Amino acid sequence: MPKKISRMLLPVATAATFALLLSACSGGSGGGGGGGGGAATENLDGRGPITYVQGKDNSDVVRPLIEKWNAAHPDEKVTFKEQSDNADQQHDDLVKNFQAKNVDYDVASVDVIWTAEFAAQGWLQPLKDTMAVSTEGMLPATVKTGTYRDVLYTLPQTSDGGMLYYRKDLVPTPPKTWDEMMSMCPIAKEKGIDCYAGQFAQYEGLTVNVAEAINSQGGTIVGSDGKATVNSAEAKAGLGNLVEAYKSGNIPKQALTYQEEQGRQSFEDGKLMFLRNWPYVYNLAKTDGSSTVKDTFGIAPLPGKDGPGASTLGGHNLGVSVYSKNKATAKDFLAFMTSEETQKFYSTQGSLAPVLESLYTDPTLVEKLPYLPVLLTSIQNAVPRPVTPFYPAVTQAIQQNSFAALQGTKTVDQALTDMEAAINTTVSK
Repeated sequence: MPKKISRMLLPVATAATFALLLSACSGGSGGGGGGGGGAATENLDGRGPITYVQGKDNSDVVRPLIEKWNAAHPDEKVTFKEQSDNADQQHDDLVKNFQAKNVDYDVASVDVIWTAEFAAQGWLQPLKDTMAVSTEGMLPATVKTGTYRDVLYTLPQTSDGGMLYYRKDLVPTPPKTWDEMMSMCPIAKEKGIDCYAGQFAQYEGLTVNVAEAINSQGGTIVGSDGKATVNSAEAKAGLGNLVEAYKSGNIPKQALTYQEEQGRQSFEDGKLMFLRNWPYVYNLAKTDGSSTVKDTFGIAPLPGKDGPGASTLGGHNLGVSVYSKNKATAKDFLAFMTSEETQKFYSTQGSLAPVLESLYTDPTLVEKLPYLPVLLTSIQNAVPRPVTPFYPAVTQAIQQNSFAALQGTKTVDQALTDMEAAINTTVSK
């Protein structure tokens, strides 16, 4: 049985929620993008009990923190509303309760790809003026994920970036470029194992991997105006790298079914030489009783065109509902949940990537979590997924067309042409 892991680390599919999003986009509650008006002006000084909403706390990170908060704030206690460990269900639950103006959803854990959607609907309290919170010392890329139309709506809580896990007993020096990694694949073949895998099943993980391939070649998916920019020579080179690797067998056939856990299991079983995955894999590969690579794997930045590749930026932020009755308490809770002490606890207890830059070189933390310097390189080179209120439809276009290209039912050129058309149809509605 695979260990349970915190889904805060795994950006999972939201494409299934497109219908929900389209219905929501016709009925926002005001304040979208502008950061003011309506419910956003109410209850700013309110204090009292609040509810914190987050996905399943598999790593036992949230409960100890809430116990600590409640002990210090007996009149402003926090109740933990635990969602499922499925990101689609988390997203839909938040949408349903925001649409219902549920005052009991005070503070929510928001995947970085949801900020624009929720802010555009006017569901998130702008974190400015009396609700301003400090972002000092936070990695700039993480602050950007909480910003929509130049207004901060969600406060970075944990970050994430892709890393390359490799068998250092087979390749002592990790590849720095994609081409170099592909040139090492005959070593895997000689050992009777697979060469490279990421997350290539048709879900959000495929969007992440395709975005990394395209961005690492200098391409982009959408421009600042929200329109598609994916039909380019750079994007063709990026998607083409994945398609060619699959066609040649360097990416094994079964990898088209891989989400995060399937790739991790293959790597830990000693059946895979290179794996693209998130930091959570590190501790599991070191401590799982069934892991055969405890002492034989290393970590490196994702390989790119001429050096480190462009990781897709992951993570979760904290948002305050505009319908909360106790926003002053909610603001203080945000500060508590992003403090340096809490950030260290996230890292050591749950292998969650901190948002404070100084922690990546903290000697005590690095000794416990040796991947932190590599992860910092990953996050510093990271590119967010498309920032758009229509993200569920955009990711669906990426997933469907790139998966067709991997399967060989579409050429790379046709896949990118269709991807561009689908994205532009969505943003023009």
